[in-house]
Amino acid sequence: MRVVHTTGYRYEAPVVQSYNEARLTPRGDRRQNVVVSRVETNPATRAYRYTDYWGTEVTSFDLHAPHTELKVVASSVVETSSEIEPVTSGSWADLREDSLIDRYTEFLEPTRYTPRNRELLAKARELRKGNSPSDAVLAASEWVWEQLKYQPGSTGVHSSAVDAWQERKGVCQDFAHLTLVLLRGMGIPARYVSGYLHTKKDGAPRETVRGESHAWIEAWTGGWWGYDPTNAIPVGPRHVWVALGRDYSDVAPLKGIYSGGAATALEVTVEITRLA
Repeated sequence: MRVVHTTGYRYEAPVVQSYNEARLTPRGDRRQNVVVSRVETNPATRAYRYTDYWGTEVTSFDLHAPHTELKVVASSVVETSSEIEPVTSGSWADLREDSLIDRYTEFLEPTRYTPRNRELLAKARELRKGNSPSDAVLAASEWVWEQLKYQPGSTGVHSSAVDAWQERKGVCQDFAHLTLVLLRGMGIPARYVSGYLHTKKDGAPRETVRGESHAWIEAWTGGWWGYDPTNAIPVGPRHVWVALGRDYSDVAPLKGIYSGGAATALEVTVEITRLA
């Protein structure tokens, strides 16, 4: 698939300097091959890349010439693989091992987006009862899918899992965060994954569709595997994996600081084309 992610800003007064990080480059791993990927800016600038603590490739760039607009375009061609099957080899005894808890403690602890909540912890215990770890992951994801209504604009970028649960609505970020609260409450290491989703299940080759930035979860149940609680489906060939972390704050597609006028407009588009 080809993915073109465009982000545009306009400013009320010239920006004289800005420092930015873009997490827009798909990952290459056993289920995904990155054929080509680039991040371009207008105004043009020199960028450098590095890999962050979580293994995500970051494009860093800064601008020092006055400008009133900024456009960032990330283009990639990625080969994805088939649907990911649940990993069922891990037991609850395995998850209680000190060595495993120490290794994955960062994916077990609460965060600002995935805080502890007494009612949700009780629900986690209920969903865990009688299930294996892998079945508990599916049970939690399906419960979240049943509880939340997908409604764009119902929550903000700073909303927590508890905020979305109390409102009973949200977007993919909220579905992922709420699922993480439940899984971590069960003692299952779980992480937040950002990327893209081709919105047409049977999209024709060479047809360009309006895609979307997307989020899902990965859980460790003997190995890492992904599930999409927003759509209640396994991660598969329509998903393009970009970044991972504890929650949204670790994977924000574009963030930075600048000196100048306030941003008056923000344009974000994602176009996805199935090439084969």
